Amino acid sequence: MAGTGLFAEILDGEVYKYYADGEWKTSSSGKSVAIINPATRKTQYKVQACTQEEVNAVMELAKSAQKSWAKTPLWKRAELLHKAAAILKDNKAPMAESLVKEIAKPAKDSVTEVVRSGDLISYCAEEGVRILGEGKFLLSDSFPGNDRTKYCLTSKIPLGVVLAIPPFNYPVNLAVSKIAPALIAGNSLVLKPPTQGAVSCLHMVHCFHLAGFPKGLISCITGKGSEIGDFLTMHPAVNCISFTGGDTGISISKKAGMIPLQMELGGKDACIVLEDADLDLVASNIIKGGFSYSGQRCTAVKVVLVMESVADEVVEKVKAKVAKLTVGPPEENSDITAVVSESSANFIEGLVMDAKEKGATFCQEYKREGNLIWPLLLDNVRPDMRIAWEEPFGPVVPVLRINSIEEGINHCNASNFGLQGCVFTKDINKAILISDAMETGTVQINSAPARGPDHFPFQGLKDSGIGSQGVTNSINLMTKVKTTVINLPTPSYSMG
Repeated sequence: MAGTGLFAEILDGEVYKYYADGEWKTSSSGKSVAIINPATRKTQYKVQACTQEEVNAVMELAKSAQKSWAKTPLWKRAELLHKAAAILKDNKAPMAESLVKEIAKPAKDSVTEVVRSGDLISYCAEEGVRILGEGKFLLSDSFPGNDRTKYCLTSKIPLGVVLAIPPFNYPVNLAVSKIAPALIAGNSLVLKPPTQGAVSCLHMVHCFHLAGFPKGLISCITGKGSEIGDFLTMHPAVNCISFTGGDTGISISKKAGMIPLQMELGGKDACIVLEDADLDLVASNIIKGGFSYSGQRCTAVKVVLVMESVADEVVEKVKAKVAKLTVGPPEENSDITAVVSESSANFIEGLVMDAKEKGATFCQEYKREGNLIWPLLLDNVRPDMRIAWEEPFGPVVPVLRINSIEEGINHCNASNFGLQGCVFTKDINKAILISDAMETGTVQINSAPARGPDHFPFQGLKDSGIGSQGVTNSINLMTKVKTTVINLPTPSYSMG
């Protein structure tokens, strides 16, 4: 159970503590933040409402701890990460339970997220040893006009303090995707978890605590974004921000100082279906891509652009599969569960009603109970409808019928988002040409968009983000190049 047994010390009565200086603490504010269970719409958990003074204290600890951590041998950093990964996987049940109750993620998917996160930590430890254990050696006479009088040695060194802000939908996985690269690279880490997802993050941080990382190296600050959000992201001690979320990221990028930013800010992932596609494969992937975790994924299929000649058949195949989706509580592993909040449900409903007023075809009856929205396929969507452009983050998939490949590409590229997209065709030449034309960070060929595997590069164009994720890319982003040049009194030549 969450907050019991091995995790008992992270809970103080009804309120979960925050983590700083290797200890679980209660905020001096005396206040807490409620976490609402999306399915029951009742308060499930409470976390500390930390103050700006506590943020300052955490930042000073992080700066100090990082200096010592940077001197820790690389193999030792990796060893501790492997230990944290093992503890995480051995204690997956409390984290999975928290994910079910605070973000309504189906039980089996919650377990998968925790196990996947442990695997990501271990992979990052191994990759970090390889990447950071190598440097470059350059010779001056490779550039015109120079003799061999300079030897240049380059290596990667840590940035300092990394601020990690994961989203509600994958709070554990997208937290460790920031934490593990930061730590293996020699940085300290301050985590600001999302409110919905904070308790699972606190359990995850306790696994790092139990692994024996130095005091002050890892901190987890909970609280209201309105009180500590800007204070964190604009804090002078922060040397890098890794953020996953929505429009807030654009605001952060405008306010942050001259530091590296790694941001993934959502998408409107287009699924382009050509006449020669395997339509059964298409239908299966629209279901998987559009309705997994109730569509609350950055990489969900958010608009289907299907050639008119096969549109009727695709819609019928998808309708048949939608009818088989189960709707209900996450504890029962329902395919469709409640969306994260009432405001989210209201936003989705607004998109649906706009489509209805403008003449979209409803393939199912629109049904909502509280935060639970039944899966809905909208056919004959037109570009003048909001759902054609806005990201619903819910179990609603719009279908736009197109008459040419160019029409599909143009719709995709007209979006302000550019995270992922997918193309279904048996013609690999067409697939590559379309992929090259789509202004997105990743294009999947004959499969729905997906974040993983977690070591693959993952990035967005336009308003979908800055920088690239994936284990190797994250480690590189969270380090900087240090150069040492040896100046020789006379030219040196190999072999005398």
